[in-house]
Amino acid sequence: MESSVARGPERQVAEAFIALADTLVTGFDIIEFMHSLAERCVGLLGVNAAGLLLTDQHDHLRLMGASSEQTRLLELFQLQNDQGPCLDCFRTGRAVHCADLTSPPATPWPQFAEQADRAGFRAVSALPMRLRGQVIGAMNLFRAEPGELDAGTAALAQAMADIATIGLLQERAIREGQMLSEQLQRALSSRVVIEQAKGMLGERHTLPLEDAFALLRRHARSHRLNLTELAQAVVARTADPPPDAGGSPAPPSAQGP
Repeated sequence: MESSVARGPERQVAEAFIALADTLVTGFDIIEFMHSLAERCVGLLGVNAAGLLLTDQHDHLRLMGASSEQTRLLELFQLQNDQGPCLDCFRTGRAVHCADLTSPPATPWPQFAEQADRAGFRAVSALPMRLRGQVIGAMNLFRAEPGELDAGTAALAQAMADIATIGLLQERAIREGQMLSEQLQRALSSRVVIEQAKGMLGERHTLPLEDAFALLRRHARSHRLNLTELAQAVVARTADPPPDAGGSPAPPSAQGP
């Protein structure tokens, strides 16, 4: 079968791996990194959506990145029901593939498969985020059409997951031997603040949650702000990114909801 990896210039792949290796720079933002990784998976692998789960200090998987709001909700459903390919992948440390989620005998996760089908996904692959024997998470790749994930695409996806894993573990070492579980726990706390900021921006500007998150990210990028710190400012009502987040920074003020 011909590889479904996107046929763009080789430079795209090189740039993706450079970005994944960029975890060594000062001010590394794990939330932004994980969402960028999910988006790069969609752009390079020819899949329709991607989600990323990492472990907390209790060895439980938590959602850390998704290519869309729809994917985020599907990943949360998987975690809440303790059923899905990422969970099996994380527990075994091996890749899990389902070529047709609409065929009941083909999947051991009937509730997840039904929810994925409603979201428009017919096939899924979960790849471990692993370094040697240490598994710190899993990457979900969703496809709208049934079919196997070809070997070339799977190999590139696993390479991206491996590089991301090495970067996350190296980041831990750079932070004076700080435990990975502590780092991820802080990221989970950041995730909560970001969700609150999304909700506030969505209500304030009458935006869907996915658009509110995109607004938050654009504003952080265009003004070189840390995503979590911007979210904290939004929750504290000292910042209010305008819908055209590429413009001038909004002055600190006590904004109403």
